[in-house]
Amino acid sequence: MSRPVRLIELAGAPYERGLQYGRMAEPEIKIGIGHYAAQVKGLGLTEAELAQVVAGYLPKIEGFDPRYVEEMRGIAEGAGVAFHHVVMLNARTEVLKLAANPKLREGLMGEVEPDGCTAVVALPKATAEGRLIHAHNWDWKMEAAEASVVLRIRNDDGPDILTFTEAGALGRFGFNTQGIGITANYLECERDYTQVGVPLALIRRQVLEQTHFALALRSAYVTPKSGSNNIVVTQAVGGMAFNFECAPDESFGVEAKDGLLVHANHWQSPVALAKLRETGMSAMPDSLYRDRRVRELLEDKIGRLTVADIKAALLDKWEAPWSVCRPPRPSTMNNLSATVISLVMQPTLGQMEIAVLPALDPTFTTYTLEMEGQAAAADGRPVHA
Repeated sequence: MSRPVRLIELAGAPYERGLQYGRMAEPEIKIGIGHYAAQVKGLGLTEAELAQVVAGYLPKIEGFDPRYVEEMRGIAEGAGVAFHHVVMLNARTEVLKLAANPKLREGLMGEVEPDGCTAVVALPKATAEGRLIHAHNWDWKMEAAEASVVLRIRNDDGPDILTFTEAGALGRFGFNTQGIGITANYLECERDYTQVGVPLALIRRQVLEQTHFALALRSAYVTPKSGSNNIVVTQAVGGMAFNFECAPDESFGVEAKDGLLVHANHWQSPVALAKLRETGMSAMPDSLYRDRRVRELLEDKIGRLTVADIKAALLDKWEAPWSVCRPPRPSTMNNLSATVISLVMQPTLGQMEIAVLPALDPTFTTYTLEMEGQAAAADGRPVHA
């Protein structure tokens, strides 16, 4: 059985919250830093140069939300690691690709591996229980499985948050006590890394901090980005889902069909396809059929979809190892790649289920968040698919 992701609870002001995070997640944070530090070294970037790149990028992050910088400083202090490494965990792709040295930037443009994903949302009208289900497969480097955590964040000035993330990062996938949820997939086009944008991890965190759905949508849609990303934002209480295919400077909507939304790692919006050039297929050719495969597995059950149906689709092994559920295999860049987690969220129940390396062990562990007016169940319950 794969080791479940550890749950860490945080509270307090940003710096104090970061201290708690760093102290409690120190082992996972150091594992993650070790992975990325080795990648940086392999690209010929020294520690001093990495720190210099981060220093140049920091004003962009501070301009977006200075509290996030304070929280990252707390994480670094709590874990006993360098601050620039914590920023790296929160902006790994942006820091590498937007390095100040133009020659270095040109050398790195093709060196950062894309993380392939498959997102699924079933709106209430499509499900047997009339509850929105928001699910996701995260395909990335296999070693990330041992360098990730689930955070339960108690906020004094906003909704509480439950988020899965690489340890040391401020957020990735999750939902809040208002029922607002987010997942995201890699996209690629010719506009990528031609401007300095906000790190995607911080945009996701900002979405989860919103009390109002409109402001969550605004954060995802209009915040300038460095690279492309597909962002799925849901409101489980009202049963709504928005899929934004985001280029660095422009966003395009993709609608759910018959109450079911499926998205992998290629552009789907006809408007986007008319304006942009798809550049991700060389690394992710399986994206072309992953979303189609998941939709075909689910569409006959629309109106009576269950969590078990969606889990089964996310665990699908057709065309393995280039399958929806990716077993550990060499990637196109010769890293060992895998579906790191399968994640299924039912925010109206305050429930998130995660299976780690599900191609090897499809056991889901349940994590909970006490929603407004609801009491949460116990955490850490194993559930077999």
